[in-house]
Amino acid sequence: MLSDQELLRYSRQILLAQVDIDGQLRLKQSKALVVGVGGLGSPVALYLAAAGVGELHLADFDTVDLTNLQRQIIHDSDSVGLAKVDSAIKRLQAINPEITLVAHRQALDEDSLAAAVAAVDLVLDCSDNFTTREAVNAACVAARTPLVSGAAIRLEGQLSVFDPRRDDSPCYHCLYGHGSEAELTCSEAGVIGPLVGLVGSLQALEALKLLAGFGEPLVGRLLLIDALTTRMRELRVKRDPGCAVCGNRHG
Repeated sequence: MLSDQELLRYSRQILLAQVDIDGQLRLKQSKALVVGVGGLGSPVALYLAAAGVGELHLADFDTVDLTNLQRQIIHDSDSVGLAKVDSAIKRLQAINPEITLVAHRQALDEDSLAAAVAAVDLVLDCSDNFTTREAVNAACVAARTPLVSGAAIRLEGQLSVFDPRRDDSPCYHCLYGHGSEAELTCSEAGVIGPLVGLVGSLQALEALKLLAGFGEPLVGRLLLIDALTTRMRELRVKRDPGCAVCGNRHG
């Protein structure tokens, strides 16, 4: 049940017919894994904690650097040099002491990633490199765990939801294959701060829809964001029956 304090804390979203008491209870009983507590993971973790997702698992092996503060809004100047997970937990506890926070401070290998994914209801990929995204996707497909994937670089952002519980849903590998040899990171190519805030906020929104059970998730659709012109467009994405990762998941 929800306590009087929780009813008051979450009253504005409980007022929504799409959420109501039942949806808020589902959020309280949910567990989500945030992979990467940087530019994307900052708004994701802040909004999911504030919304009352009952258990948040945070995975990041990096420490806070001064160059992070332009966009990684969960951290502050006093956090420079601290583990990003510890900095984030301190902030999230201050925002919502009602939730449980679980830290993964070490880089996740195949086994530990599989265990981390199996322990939650939903995963949000907020990492900044293709290798991690591919590993997270494979773990989610194996565990049949929904994945909310976001990316942002320079002035361009992307967002999609992959749900291996659905026969019609593609996976990350269906869309991106083996990636690009010329992959760049934000430290190499740059990124504008509000763009990662926008993509991360949309990731949090998709997660809340999936966990509370309302709306239409972004499954089978890729949202492309052009921050330079403030335009968005949507592409349909089909599942690849021959995909090396998810092609035989129902076979």
